[in-house]
Amino acid sequence: MIPIRDSLRSRTTPYVNIGIIATCVIVFVLQLADPERLMSWAFVPEKIISPSAWLKYGVAGVLLPVFTAMFMHGGFLHLGFNMLFLWVFGDNVEDRMGHVGYLLFYLVCGILATATHAVVTLFSPIPMIGASGAIAGVLGAYFVLFKHAYVRAVVPIFIFVTLMDLPAVVFLGLWFVFQFLSWIGLWGGGDGVAFGAHVGGFVAGYLFARKFAYRRGGPPRPRVINLHVE
Repeated sequence: MIPIRDSLRSRTTPYVNIGIIATCVIVFVLQLADPERLMSWAFVPEKIISPSAWLKYGVAGVLLPVFTAMFMHGGFLHLGFNMLFLWVFGDNVEDRMGHVGYLLFYLVCGILATATHAVVTLFSPIPMIGASGAIAGVLGAYFVLFKHAYVRAVVPIFIFVTLMDLPAVVFLGLWFVFQFLSWIGLWGGGDGVAFGAHVGGFVAGYLFARKFAYRRGGPPRPRVINLHVE
């Protein structure tokens, strides 16, 4: 399922969300210009438990990729889908948390998602990049904070594709189930995808959403979207 928009209108300009999207796009352009140099900032789980890596790269060389990898992507589709999900769901979460709170929340979810990936892959030597784990945290927060919302999404039904308005809890719940089943190997999802990071990020967002959120002038104003199938 591909989200197109949600039913809530943010009351404030999501400067941080826009900034994260812009940063990811800029970093991706830099990756295209010099992929080998930028890949040195990808997160390699094995380095965390390797004494030789700490001696060779130092604290910054081992730990900074935990942050820098969140802004790197492996291709146009990887970047495009991640930024679409962040654009649809991130503005309202930022609206509820405030700009600084949202930035801290995003980074915390990204770190916990990366940690989950490192543990479940037994500190693999394979580099990991992508904002998916942090964005999964945003989805987890949206699931908690905006249960009344709807998501307009492109939904495949057998060989057909249709446009549907789904309750946010249904859309995000199905998304999480797919990630979880793919992670434990009960559903095909393709090799090289860090499903464990997606699960870890979503759970982190779900658990920490209310700790970072606060109300300001009531809930966001809803757009009028009638539930229907096109």
